[in-house]
Amino acid sequence: MQKALKKYFPIFALPTLVAFIIAFVVPFFMGIYLSFCKFRTVTNAEFNGLANYAKAFANKDFLNALIFTVEFTVVAVITINVLSFLLALLLTKGIKGTNIFRTVFFMPNLIGGIVLGYIWQLIINGILLKVVGQDIYYNPSYGFWGLIILMNWQQIGYMMIIYVAGIQNVPPELIEAAKIDGATTWQTLKSVTIPMVMSSFTICLFLTLTNSFKLFDQNLALTAGLPARKTAMLALDIYNTFYGRTGWEGVGQAKAVVFFLIVAVISLTQLVATRSKEVEN
Repeated sequence: MQKALKKYFPIFALPTLVAFIIAFVVPFFMGIYLSFCKFRTVTNAEFNGLANYAKAFANKDFLNALIFTVEFTVVAVITINVLSFLLALLLTKGIKGTNIFRTVFFMPNLIGGIVLGYIWQLIINGILLKVVGQDIYYNPSYGFWGLIILMNWQQIGYMMIIYVAGIQNVPPELIEAAKIDGATTWQTLKSVTIPMVMSSFTICLFLTLTNSFKLFDQNLALTAGLPARKTAMLALDIYNTFYGRTGWEGVGQAKAVVFFLIVAVISLTQLVATRSKEVEN
């Protein structure tokens, strides 16, 4: 059986490998090359060195989007993981109807980002207009916290499922041993449960970190960067640069490369940091 698998593996793997190279590897390296070019289409690209990168970092919209994205990511990662972990703890206590609650909390993750953005725009605008007489476009802080609420509502259920799986995988004898030793609920959580669930933290932190940085469709639907692009995140700013400014396609591509490097470095750093604290069951 193993010999047959080794013999036919290249045949079955080849179509997927070719598709991966065509759809990902080639466009990726073309994108890096085009970030050093001035172009309108890929067929008339002219190399211009680091000019696109200089324009990108001199562009106030890009720097504002970077700051806004970092602030949003910090708040979103903390709130999503704290709330989803607390929910997971609550739903692993043997409460009646646990499976129903898990399903209900998970359902928002199934709704598309654009639809979700417009739904929450209606909800938030309805509340703001009634309370303060302003809509979400009036103040950047409204857009910021609107995005935080939207992101939490969408992601908490998904992360909760991962934490539930991790908590249920904690050996019961460890919990019992901690209780016998006189550990309090907080001491058991801090010294037993959290270290044993660190692999779930690694996954959830990675997902929330990357999803928050790459947020686009919800940002487009909820605020569209208004007012004055003060609530535009990096992905939306790159989109506006590439498709909204004639002759700035190369600058948009340079921003995309910088964006990729930022997300890659931060995500890999987070993975290394959390994996080093994982404990084997």
